[in-house]
Amino acid sequence: MIGILNYGMGNIGSIFNILRYVGCKSIIVEKSDDLKNIDKLILPGVGHFGEAMKKINEIPELVETLNFLAKDRKIPILGICLGMQLLTDFSEEGNVPGLSWIRGKTYKFPILQNLKIPHMGWNTIKQKIDIPLTSEIGYEDRYYFVHSYYVKVLDKASSMMTTNYGIDFDSGIINKEENIFGVQFHPEKSHKFGIKIFKNFIKI
Repeated sequence: MIGILNYGMGNIGSIFNILRYVGCKSIIVEKSDDLKNIDKLILPGVGHFGEAMKKINEIPELVETLNFLAKDRKIPILGICLGMQLLTDFSEEGNVPGLSWIRGKTYKFPILQNLKIPHMGWNTIKQKIDIPLTSEIGYEDRYYFVHSYYVKVLDKASSMMTTNYGIDFDSGIINKEENIFGVQFHPEKSHKFGIKIFKNFIKI
């Protein structure tokens, strides 16, 4: 069973519906006890990093339970958009620490000529490693992005995919144990290309 974490800042309904569309049952989890019976977890997120971490920390025993699932049980976890940024050590958006499951930091996009911030719309990815989550993904596949902050991992081995928007940034990240993944784009808004991500995640 896939759990979708609802801490008040995510496209919960869209992700639930796309999982149902591809034939996968999921449940929306809102407290630590709800996480006991799941096999996989999706960590969505839309909005401000600092506010997101505040909400997560306000839910009793949630961080402890999430750490247990990620580090001890090592269940597959997928962070989406802000949810991916929360996997990192720190963000300039609020200047607060994240979950620190993948070594890296989240930075504000620099002001670049002729490029609007936020980075919004369709863009491509460059796959860096060959893993089950990225199976059958092509270089011409396009994904939908909406973000003003970007991630850079500390270890190149943690870079699953990159994207260019004036600068190269890590649009997909992974931990050493290969059970925690993050994607900066919104697969639930990326049509057939995003469906590939969800189908691959279900198979892991």
